[in-house]
Amino acid sequence: MASNLERTVLDFYQVSTPYPVEWPADKNNESDASEDESAKKKLNRRKSRYQALERAVSTRSSVIPGSEHSASGVSNLVQRDEPDPLGTTDSVVRTLKQLGLPLDDTKYRNRFLLSSTTFSPALFLSKMHATADTQSLLSGLDVLSQSIDQKSASLKVLVESNFERFVRAKATIDNVYKEMKYRGVDQNPPRARGHSRHASRNSFRSGSGAAMGLTSPSVPIAIDPRRKNALIKESEYGVLGVKAPLLDVSAKAEDVWGPALGGREKEENLKTVAASLDGYKEYVEASAAISDSIKRKDYESLVEEYTKARRFADEAKQLAQRVGSGQPTDSELYRIVLAARMWHDVEEQIQVLKRDVWKRLISPQNIAKSDMASGQAGDQHMELINLLLELGVEDNPVWVWLLSRYDYLKSKIQSTVDRSKVEIEILRRRLANGEKPSPQTIATHMRSLGRQSIERKTPTFDSPDVIELWDLMVAFVNNLLSAQGIMGEVVEFWQTVQSFIDGNAQKALPVGYNGESKEHHRLSQQGTIDLQKGTIELVGMLREAVFMFFAGPPPEDISLLFSPLPPSPATPNVSSAISGTLSPRDPRFNLDPNNIPPPSPKRGEAWEKFAFWPPWSNSVSGVHFLSRMLALVGAGASEMAAISPVGQGDGSEVERLKTLVNVARERCVTALCAAWNRDAENIKFVEDWNRSADRKDVTRMPLSFSAFEGALLSGMQKILYVSEAMSESVAGEIVTPPPTKLLQMVRSQYVTTLYKALSGMVENAERPLKKADDDWTVDAEGYVINNASTAARPSTVGGGTIDAGDRNVRMLLTLSNLQALRAEVVPNLNSQFENAFSVKLTDETKTIRDVLSQIDARLFQSYTRSAVETMRKVVRAGVSAPDWVPPRGEKPREVRPYVYEALLNLVLVHTQVSTTAASLTSQVLSYLLEQTSRELLDTFKTRPKYNLEALMQATLDVEFVAQTLSHYTTDRASELQSLIYQELDSRTDNDARARLQSELPEMRAVLKRLREASKSEFACFRKPKRAGAAVGQANGPATPGIERRDTGTSIGSNPSINSAALAALERGA
Repeated sequence: MASNLERTVLDFYQVSTPYPVEWPADKNNESDASEDESAKKKLNRRKSRYQALERAVSTRSSVIPGSEHSASGVSNLVQRDEPDPLGTTDSVVRTLKQLGLPLDDTKYRNRFLLSSTTFSPALFLSKMHATADTQSLLSGLDVLSQSIDQKSASLKVLVESNFERFVRAKATIDNVYKEMKYRGVDQNPPRARGHSRHASRNSFRSGSGAAMGLTSPSVPIAIDPRRKNALIKESEYGVLGVKAPLLDVSAKAEDVWGPALGGREKEENLKTVAASLDGYKEYVEASAAISDSIKRKDYESLVEEYTKARRFADEAKQLAQRVGSGQPTDSELYRIVLAARMWHDVEEQIQVLKRDVWKRLISPQNIAKSDMASGQAGDQHMELINLLLELGVEDNPVWVWLLSRYDYLKSKIQSTVDRSKVEIEILRRRLANGEKPSPQTIATHMRSLGRQSIERKTPTFDSPDVIELWDLMVAFVNNLLSAQGIMGEVVEFWQTVQSFIDGNAQKALPVGYNGESKEHHRLSQQGTIDLQKGTIELVGMLREAVFMFFAGPPPEDISLLFSPLPPSPATPNVSSAISGTLSPRDPRFNLDPNNIPPPSPKRGEAWEKFAFWPPWSNSVSGVHFLSRMLALVGAGASEMAAISPVGQGDGSEVERLKTLVNVARERCVTALCAAWNRDAENIKFVEDWNRSADRKDVTRMPLSFSAFEGALLSGMQKILYVSEAMSESVAGEIVTPPPTKLLQMVRSQYVTTLYKALSGMVENAERPLKKADDDWTVDAEGYVINNASTAARPSTVGGGTIDAGDRNVRMLLTLSNLQALRAEVVPNLNSQFENAFSVKLTDETKTIRDVLSQIDARLFQSYTRSAVETMRKVVRAGVSAPDWVPPRGEKPREVRPYVYEALLNLVLVHTQVSTTAASLTSQVLSYLLEQTSRELLDTFKTRPKYNLEALMQATLDVEFVAQTLSHYTTDRASELQSLIYQELDSRTDNDARARLQSELPEMRAVLKRLREASKSEFACFRKPKRAGAAVGQANGPATPGIERRDTGTSIGSNPSINSAALAALERGA
């Protein structure tokens, strides 16, 4: 009961305690407000015709049940208690008391009542519904909406039910006004200008002015008594009755007080005021000077004027203290009052300025563009800090600015990472859901890489969409870890913190008025610890963002794509080149709910588990961009490790930075090896059967392959060793040497890609082609692509015509390419690998050389097989012919026709080889000579016995072939010819041997005649006259290291042959 009585007393007097010790300040404000409100009501009463209605509305609180009206005249619409507007309880006050809240204070209680003007929704929800879940809040929202609808409906019904009353009241008021206006006047005169009630406001003033010119203000004006109070112009709109007495009073007052108010006394007063103002001129001008300095942003003058004003105020305070309870003189009193007034004005302006300066200090992103352009943004915070210290503040502006800078960097890191991940994922999904590029498209990019060094064109690593996504990824890492990006801002933040901790930055800071700001020159020990922890936290956020980008899988949560892209906060320290990558919203990022980018389909591709690898990207673009990103990661990690709280801490953050570099490197190498392997399988499509511009006997394939492998090895070296980041001072501690596992992975992948590329080249050469509709097409598996623009139209690039539809031509070009690979490209690549990764490819080099030899031998056998078979048939048919042996007693004068046929076949082979791949001419013809000699040997063995005529014919045939192809004779061919003579010698008798000696001179003459007669037909077999012009050596093939022969057993070194016959034949040769 006592508590209820006490509460009633507090509510009645509107106080918070039953024993106040001073008059509440809000009572003064309320009285002032009530006075202002009453004045406004009086003014409105003079202006409105509907005063009665306004008064009724103003007193509406009297009809609201539960409203309070205190005896002091302060009324309100706040009820003592009310139900929960969200419908959870019927008493808000009772529930809050149960929660233990102090509701004895009326103001605090009113903040929970919806009928109060001080109702706080945030406080109400945080206290009344602190434990409410989302579903209960949504239910409360429905209850609140229904309540509002019910009240709106009630109000609507009230208006509709009282509408006729409003209409009748309006008609009554209009009738009263009309009766007053036309009182005593005919209501049907010609209609004049509409009445304007604004003129009545000045009627008294204009009337009094006119009356000043009257000689006798008491002269009566003849007016009809009925019209005296009528609202018409003749009666001065109802004020004419009181106008004459007022004019009389004004005239008498002027006569009585006029002389007293003017004259000498007024002059003396003015002089006194002027003298006082001159004596205290600085007091009077201080406020205006400070205001002008603030407008001009002249903070030096502002500080001077403010210091002067504070000195004046202090002097006035000291003066007041000296006077104490005594009676001050007029001069002292005037000085104190003037100083107080001046200080009040100045302090108001300074407080407004301080609020603005605090706002600018903690909001660096709001710096004007003009300041950024003029280079003032970097030092503006120091100017603001200096200004606050000069003006004097309670809070430490250095600490506040550093804390706001930390919050800003933290928010910027999070928003930048969130936005970039969304943009990258959108483009990545669009690429993943697109069509897989054809092998020909991939080959086009790799082929352009090979032509770049020759044609001096900018290489196109990949498709434009893939390049765009690569650029976005590089920009993301660059924006986080470059010196011009966020990492640079973090480093700059710590350098600033360090300078304040060391006391270097405070040397130039002002101490303020009477040294009052000197306490803000030092950061507290706890503040220093907090800033160090904050710096480590910022580094951890950057590290974690980059780590998840490289180590984590692509985002699976598609709801991230529905939310709006987080804004990218601007900063004066980030260049436009970097911030432009996260530039204004791209239309592709405006997602349509009806056209959502679906998740990446699972096709089993290696890149599906890497968030940093664009779908369908090739290894060339991958190694180019990944080397750039790893350089940024290595340099950024090293730079972050150089920050003293990170590098000199417990070492855990440094280990995390090492882990970041190692994991990013390992993931990049893994992804790159998978793409490298896939591109090696497609390298065969690079072959376009066009001659190289530098070497006419090879195609562009060796150069393209060399450029492809060289680019991969060079980029892989940059990725493994992060060489571009080693310039940092602590890079050696963060960027460790690559583990053996990664080196072995790259080593194995390099050898594997060589094998796959060589296998693809063999497939290109051997895969049969067929014609369809005059275009070269491929078989079902389609390994070689030749269309009407390439195969059907022979290529003439680099001189000479290439018919890519001819299998033999492809074989020869592939053999020539393999020779270039074995002699130049592969050794250079091996050397590059060994130099780049500091390893020796001893076993791999031998294996690669053996594989090249096997592939070369296989292709060589495949190409020469048809020619060897044709030669075998011709030789066997010719030697086995019945007419091959001359008639007995008839000496042979001609070689048999099969010899010419065989040599003509070799002429065709020579023509094809020399015009297609001239460097292979000597090898091919030497091998065919060996096979021809072997076939002659095998065929001659089929005859059991040779008489003199048969012996002479065999000798002519063999020797003619040997002498015609003497330029291509090898040791193996000479051995086979020796074996032929041994076989002939073993199958004849002594008489034939003896007679053959006498026939040798004549046989030499026959051979010479036959050579002369056929020199034009077989001129292609002659040795070139110019030194160095030959494409091969007469003593053997140009590449003796390759064993392509399939000729059976070795030959003895001491043959038994007729020495005289052999010597004669050799002399004839």
